[in-house]
Amino acid sequence: MPMAKNHRPERSPADTAARPSPQTVLDRLAPGRDRASRITHTEHLPPRAGRHAVWPDRIRPEIIRAVEGAGIEHPWAHQALAAEHALDGESVVVSTGTASGKSLAYLVPVLSTLLDGSEAPNGRGATALYLAPTKALGADQCRVVKEFAEPLGNAVRPAVYDGDTAFEEREWVRQYATYVLTNPDMLHRGILPSHPRWSSFLRALRYVVIDECHTYRGVFGSHVAQVLRRLRRLCARYGSSPVFLLASATAAEPAVAAGRLTGVPVREISDDASPRGELLFALWEPPLTELHGEKGAPVRRSATAETADLLTDLVVQGVRTVAFVRSRRAAELISVITQERLAEVDRSLVPQVAAYRGGYLPEERRALERALHTGELLGLAATTALELGVDVSGLDSVLIAGYPGTRASLWQQAGRAGRSGQGALAVLVARDDPLDTYLVHHPEAVFRQPVESTVLDPDNPYVLAPHLCAAAEELPLTDEDLPLFGPAAAELLPQLEAAKLLRRRTRAWHWTRRERAADLTGIRGESGDPVQVVEAGTGRLLGTVDASAAHTAVHDGAVHLHQGRTYVVRELDLDAGAALVERADPPYTTMARDTTAISILDTETEVPWGDGRLCYGSVEVTNQVVSFLRRRLITGEVLGETKLDLPPRTLRTRAVWWTVTDDQLDAARINPEQLGGALHAAEHASIGILPLFATCDRWDIGGVSVPLHPDTLLPTVFVYDGHPGGAGFAERAFHTAREWLTATREAIASCECEAGCPSCIQSPKCGNGNDPLHKRGAVRLLTVLLRGAEQTGSGDPRPDGGPDRHDGALPAPADGARDDRPSEATAPRDA
Repeated sequence: MPMAKNHRPERSPADTAARPSPQTVLDRLAPGRDRASRITHTEHLPPRAGRHAVWPDRIRPEIIRAVEGAGIEHPWAHQALAAEHALDGESVVVSTGTASGKSLAYLVPVLSTLLDGSEAPNGRGATALYLAPTKALGADQCRVVKEFAEPLGNAVRPAVYDGDTAFEEREWVRQYATYVLTNPDMLHRGILPSHPRWSSFLRALRYVVIDECHTYRGVFGSHVAQVLRRLRRLCARYGSSPVFLLASATAAEPAVAAGRLTGVPVREISDDASPRGELLFALWEPPLTELHGEKGAPVRRSATAETADLLTDLVVQGVRTVAFVRSRRAAELISVITQERLAEVDRSLVPQVAAYRGGYLPEERRALERALHTGELLGLAATTALELGVDVSGLDSVLIAGYPGTRASLWQQAGRAGRSGQGALAVLVARDDPLDTYLVHHPEAVFRQPVESTVLDPDNPYVLAPHLCAAAEELPLTDEDLPLFGPAAAELLPQLEAAKLLRRRTRAWHWTRRERAADLTGIRGESGDPVQVVEAGTGRLLGTVDASAAHTAVHDGAVHLHQGRTYVVRELDLDAGAALVERADPPYTTMARDTTAISILDTETEVPWGDGRLCYGSVEVTNQVVSFLRRRLITGEVLGETKLDLPPRTLRTRAVWWTVTDDQLDAARINPEQLGGALHAAEHASIGILPLFATCDRWDIGGVSVPLHPDTLLPTVFVYDGHPGGAGFAERAFHTAREWLTATREAIASCECEAGCPSCIQSPKCGNGNDPLHKRGAVRLLTVLLRGAEQTGSGDPRPDGGPDRHDGALPAPADGARDDRPSEATAPRDA
């Protein structure tokens, strides 16, 4: 029988009895004092009973029978309510917990409407569009829809349309499919620019489903918001006005975020009526080792090695587990280490563990998804591609290797286990990082705080400008269209005309160039053509790396992992857009080092903090990769450093910064020799703690600290968004500066190390090798700074809302800066 995501028949009593309780599983992971001491906190979330309702009477009986055939006799109350609003033509966001049946909440009204439309004279009286942030989720949902549609004959015709869709299938999808499952990337680059070929589909479009909409945040979310406005514009031209149905993990103010994303009023449904099995959530801190890192700092065992050990133990116990990791490399490493350790115990278990990440061929990804779904795999090390709703029911436990950046993602990952109603175990394994260390010792920050608001800024001109160009190419852009794109659109058009991208003719702006306007921007933040990774000996294409990440990921000498195999980059040819690699088995990994300078373009607002100032505005960041470190596998011990010669790159973005005066330095007892280290340490720790206050991740943001900045003429610490034009993170930091920097000071002061370590002030991505750093100086400096904020009595430093300017002069870059740079590739790459 067809099965809907999040809705499975209960396990048989025998099957349930065969599974140990979450507490038993945890006890087996931590036998003895050594392992048990690594558990800093356990949280027990008790089971919850569900509340049923009835489907609206307008739902077609054929659909209700299909749902009942899947073992679902009655909907949960929030599902029935969402269906009612959808049928009334109201856009709605369902923001309930993991495994609460959000899919069924939108599938039932959509399929019922499509079934009604199939009886129209032309046989295509209604269509629906489904958007997922990853291909894996789109493929999984297509399977579910096909199972429901099978008893309906040819009345509902679902089909996937993404980068993996064969060319010969695409024309059939355009002409005949009624339920098209795709992703925002394909909508941006494929469907909207070719809208005349999609005219019959768009003319009949009744619903747009946006699944896992909480993932559309920052710059990526801002781009998707403009893509959706372009879609609405074309639909209006063809005579349709689709209803938006959004599904989200529990989030703060979901209706507000959904409204900013879609541009239409959205009704919120957040009262979760679904049942929940018990969840035991453990916080786990790896132990200190006898090794010493940079400047002699103590080194904790890596989260990668610790997670591989735990995954090995769980697989040996027969406990079905997914280990979520933060990078493709970590997924490969955990998979390989786990397989090696299982081979020492029971070689038959080795094939039951695998890695799952972007960059695999489509058929490889689908095979892994099927194996996990059917239970052929006992253990999987996966990137966030499996976080987003893919049906992996039957999991017993989840390992989370490092805080994923937001509470929303943390709970989304933890919720992958126990999806059939049984009890489940989740373990957050802390990295040697200020934020992770803070969280495992402050469980209230995890379990007693609401999830974050989704931050996006559709009016960011760096985002809006290319979408105005794309819209003009799709259909000439008129004055009547401009309100759809927001208040900044009218101001940008003269600039686009001056840049000879658009031309005004009579009443409309037209695209002037031969190339496609949709190619001006990659909505996930990538820029330029990807760099191809080529095996030098055979010429075989292994994969690609985004151009923006090439300097740090595939520089000369970099270690590159692909499908469990290790390669070393022999040469990075930037002109040819290729990295030549050769097979190798080095006992180390590599990490790029860089330098960063920052210039203030425009100070948009500032408030006094005692004698110092807290500021927000536009900056230009100049970055250059200058060397790379070789780190021993497992331990992370530094083996050496090699110089590189790569060109600098610039980024115009938004930043928050604070200055201190000589009097404040005297009050903090900081002499000139300590100043650079104190500023640098405060910068690192503040970047590590900011994800608690903004919907971001350490790798979304960067920082620079300067003992004497040429633009402020004072000691200054900057924290900036790692995306052109900004992503809203620095603005959030400005709004919450007192709370943010208070938590930063506490995180440094409470760390048990003597002079600073990765758990407090050292950064895993510092371009200056974590030198200089002064732990006690940072604590004293932040104490004086925060005392000044209290004396000044500054509340919310920006009560009038966000900034509205993105221009300014271009001063010379600063010298002597200490930097902590953001990742070049922070958005999901699975679409």
